[in-house]
Amino acid sequence: MKTKRLIEILNPAVDKKYLVFIAGLMWCGVGIMLISFAVSWLNHFKGNGIIFYYSAGIIAAIPIHFWGFLGLAEKNINRILPLRGKKCIFSFITWKSYIIVIIMISIGVTLRHSSIPKQYLSILYNGIGLGLFLSGVVYLRQAFKLINH
Repeated sequence: MKTKRLIEILNPAVDKKYLVFIAGLMWCGVGIMLISFAVSWLNHFKGNGIIFYYSAGIIAAIPIHFWGFLGLAEKNINRILPLRGKKCIFSFITWKSYIIVIIMISIGVTLRHSSIPKQYLSILYNGIGLGLFLSGVVYLRQAFKLINH
């Protein structure tokens, strides 16, 4: 009996509306972080064509959002919505997704420390960052619908 109570105390459980909200905050937050990397790199860029790098990143964000992250966000929202009762705060994504996140972070760190010129990386970072942010907004819209009901 005491073990079960201890597990309940140590398990930070929340309602599904907060899981969706947390997912939205995470996706938007990571998107903003990636965009801020790209912006800081382009602020230090002394060459011509800065508009090209920003534009290319924004253009890249469109397919990244629609054909990449949007489907994942909708699939994850559809996984969360049928949940009943309180669930662990970390279950806003599946355990398999945590593995993918670790791989993506590793790739990002490797790219940031590579010899690839930062203005070229800014296209990728702006594209992925804006794609993540836009998909995070999908989570937040759903969370506000749930919270207001």
